[in-house]
Amino acid sequence: MNPQIQAFFDDATWTVSYVVYDQPGGHCALVDSVLDYDPKSGRTRTQSAERLIEFVQAHGLTVEWILETHAHADHLSAAHYLRNKLGGRIAIGAAITQVQDVFKAVFHLEPEFRTDGRQFDHLLQDNEVFRIGKLEAKAIAVPGHTPACMAYQVGDAVFVGDTLFMPDIGTARCDFPGGDAHQLYQSVRKLLSLPPDTRLYMCHDYPPAGRAAAWQTTVSNQRAHNIHVHDGVSEDAFVALRTRRDATLEMPTLILPSVQVNIRAGAMPPIEDNGVAYLKIPINAL
Repeated sequence: MNPQIQAFFDDATWTVSYVVYDQPGGHCALVDSVLDYDPKSGRTRTQSAERLIEFVQAHGLTVEWILETHAHADHLSAAHYLRNKLGGRIAIGAAITQVQDVFKAVFHLEPEFRTDGRQFDHLLQDNEVFRIGKLEAKAIAVPGHTPACMAYQVGDAVFVGDTLFMPDIGTARCDFPGGDAHQLYQSVRKLLSLPPDTRLYMCHDYPPAGRAAAWQTTVSNQRAHNIHVHDGVSEDAFVALRTRRDATLEMPTLILPSVQVNIRAGAMPPIEDNGVAYLKIPINAL
């Protein structure tokens, strides 16, 4: 059974969130949700999340899973908020513990913050099969952008996270802590070994001038046209290209607030004794 899919594009962060469901009145998963955040004021809003809530309620869906493809560095996750509103279980790849280890040190987080993934309801293993109502889904480990990147295959569709972008944009960067261009190449080849007509859904799009935002393509289109990893590009050539390109990239605007929230499954840091929660900005650390 193939899924029904509704995409929601957040033009502030170029992020695409998805509701993946079996049928109206059935069950669904939410993939890569967005919590709106204003870095100038430190204020959050839930406008993007409310769009998902409205769709779920309008179609009579029961949320089974709130899935993260990885601990995003470019937007805050609304997973915690959505679970409180709709239920469901927040899940991410089991290697999130490696990411938590690194960033607990970077942000010098409170001693009570555990790096065993307990902030999430479920840690998915590579090739683990789970269900979304009548749909069968499978987690596919795709490390390289981060150690914990996970793609989700549901019927003929795969939600690839940041591993791949649209063919005219290429692939994810690999210069974050734990990133590895060799691993990313192998992860991409794993995805591109799927049947040619497999639908691939991106987590982001950064369209060039003259092209509208897009987020769906196919394995065959990526193999033919991806500017970084089309068929015929060797691993060494890809690693050299990716390394050169990554050296020119600035840090994402929201990396500092995003990562320390997203390793908590979208929850904010503990409220302090004055009733306020604080995000940390490490100086000269990244």
